[in-house]
Amino acid sequence: MKEFHPYTCRVTNEGPRLRADARQNREQIIEAARALFAERGVDVPMEEVARRAGVGAATLYRRFPDRAALVRGVALDGFDRVVAIARDSEDEEPDAWSALARFVRRASAELRLATWLSIWFTSVWEQLHADPEERRLRQALLKILDRLVRRAQVDGDLRPDVDAGDLTLMMALLLRPLPGLRAELTQRSVDRYLILMLEGLRAGPDIQGLPPAEIGLADLGGA
Repeated sequence: MKEFHPYTCRVTNEGPRLRADARQNREQIIEAARALFAERGVDVPMEEVARRAGVGAATLYRRFPDRAALVRGVALDGFDRVVAIARDSEDEEPDAWSALARFVRRASAELRLATWLSIWFTSVWEQLHADPEERRLRQALLKILDRLVRRAQVDGDLRPDVDAGDLTLMMALLLRPLPGLRAELTQRSVDRYLILMLEGLRAGPDIQGLPPAEIGLADLGGA
């Protein structure tokens, strides 16, 4: 049965075009919101998001009836991008260590915005964490990272006493914004410390042993 849609039922032969327009509007709104949240934080007016997206306020509120819905849309879009980066890294890099390094570098911007959103919109984030789509994306990401970690350890490139949970938590902690630090300085610092983090994960003859891990993939929702 064809799904009823209040904005396409009046002109049946134009339904697919209108649905495509709706998808495009949604993508433009999410892209505008992503940019404005990153630039200005939590207080950006919804109407300004609509202006940046090139759509009317009515269109924005039809797609996202409130700020919480918009944050959810931005967050899920970001998670989807992170999973795509992980998949591309695994498929295109010659070895697991190169794939992990590429993922850490390229996913940092998306994960940093997710970290900020989790701080700015705590109640929304708690609801999102139970969202089936977010859970699906989280599990997909952690499975890819788990494969890469195990392969890199077999290759002898990654220290043997870490796992995908360690990598995920290290990035989450590193990407948290520091109060009072300018955005551009924060970004430069993150780029520097991501390199240090990767170097600290490398296997070597003189690495210092780690205490037992307290948090595993199951705790992060990966199983």
